[in-house]
Amino acid sequence: MVTNIKSLKVEIKIGVYNNKASFPNKEDMYKSLTLKVNRYSETFIIKDLPKGYYAVALFHDENSDGICNTNFLGIPEEAYGFSNNYRPILSVPSFNNCRINLLDNMQIVIKLIL
Repeated sequence: MVTNIKSLKVEIKIGVYNNKASFPNKEDMYKSLTLKVNRYSETFIIKDLPKGYYAVALFHDENSDGICNTNFLGIPEEAYGFSNNYRPILSVPSFNNCRINLLDNMQIVIKLIL
């Protein structure tokens, strides 16, 4: 579930990662999803994930350009979030900061930051 959505615009892009070497590179996602925004809190389902460790990164693509826009310092200008609701400070989080252990069906809540 994604919460703290501030505007009902366009889509939320979701990336699921299964190893620390790829996180959070857009080109190296294990799975990706696009979620159309209709409410200020949205639910998404990721199917067919084997048991294991994962990290989720997402952003609200309000201008439909397919990238998380950042300022000249690299700070996102669009709302974003990570599994474990990890809030980065001055750098991109690590896989371990955002890692969740999928043992069975589970629900996580990610609160958008901006």
